[in-house]
Amino acid sequence: MKIGLLGHGVVGGGVRAIIDEGATWEVRELEIAKILVKDESEMVDPRTTLHAEDILNDPSIEVVAECMGGLEPAHTLLKKALQKGKHVVTSNKKMLATYCEDLFETARENGVTVHYEASCGGGIPWMASLDRTRRVDDIDSFRGIFNGTTNYILSRMYSEGTDFEEMLKEAQELGYAERDPSDDIDGHDVRYKVSLSCVKAFDTLQNIQDIVTYGIRNIRKEDLDWAKANGYACKLIGTGAYRGDFISACVIPMFLKKDDVFANIPLNFNAIESRSKTLGPATFVGQGAGSLPTAHAVVQNLIDIWKNQDPEINDKSIRPIDNTLHTGVFYIRTKKIALFADIMDRRISEDAFLTRKISLVQADMAVKSAVDDTLFIAEVAE
Repeated sequence: MKIGLLGHGVVGGGVRAIIDEGATWEVRELEIAKILVKDESEMVDPRTTLHAEDILNDPSIEVVAECMGGLEPAHTLLKKALQKGKHVVTSNKKMLATYCEDLFETARENGVTVHYEASCGGGIPWMASLDRTRRVDDIDSFRGIFNGTTNYILSRMYSEGTDFEEMLKEAQELGYAERDPSDDIDGHDVRYKVSLSCVKAFDTLQNIQDIVTYGIRNIRKEDLDWAKANGYACKLIGTGAYRGDFISACVIPMFLKKDDVFANIPLNFNAIESRSKTLGPATFVGQGAGSLPTAHAVVQNLIDIWKNQDPEINDKSIRPIDNTLHTGVFYIRTKKIALFADIMDRRISEDAFLTRKISLVQADMAVKSAVDDTLFIAEVAE
């Protein structure tokens, strides 16, 4: 099966290396015919090209694998590939979460498929596990540590007793965090992955902007000191739950009890769990990013297409997000603590308190109305 590869960076280079090495008989059935690169400096392989049309207009290429990142031109190129009857594999969670309805509809119209294992969980077979579970069971909910960068920062802050800025700098020096880490530390990366997990788990499309999202940008040593003193660890958690006519979905730091398996996931590892009636909780732990783990997931999807397995062409319902049924106790630290009197249960420091048990919607409304750009919020496990 001939493949056109869009992008030859960290992930694309890993895909090319795995396929060229051909360690298994399945991988040896795959062939990279052409590779789209950004400029002449990257043309170090005879298969490279600067022109996407060389891939899109080649009738021998059956599949286009996109590892470029960014919204454009990735979205436009994949849509053109689908329109030309080529299957698509992507590792680009931001682009797919933004344009999945458009790309899925285009795939159905042209009798081809969209695969996206690598867009969520890196080397963890998360999407494949959802497909497999749903052959027997409806999935009720999921939760997970979807981002290795923030897990590294939180793990190091917790174990070393250091503050956020120091650990962010260390993560950047190690290559775990980008120069601009906003997508990671503000929770947007997890939001894209939660959205795509809802697509796969519940067959539902949603407006990603409606997913309540809080990151760890404002976390401070004092927050983790309180968590540690009270028997909690802190993790950035993405969740989704099927509610029939609607779904609930959010991204929020959580203070988890020490006996929770997620409280013990170290450094840059990911862990994701689904819940269903007959299987119960099914948890997957592994590398959530990196060249070869993510490339491994791309190649798995390429083999799926070659074997005609797990086509992503079924219809998706559009369901609204409503977090009213998501209730809990929240830790909030803010300069404007007086504004939260109506939801406060007890004060724990000069500028931090625990709420009474309220809905996530109530907590979100209170936080947004306070307009405090230094505020930190975390849900506290009961």
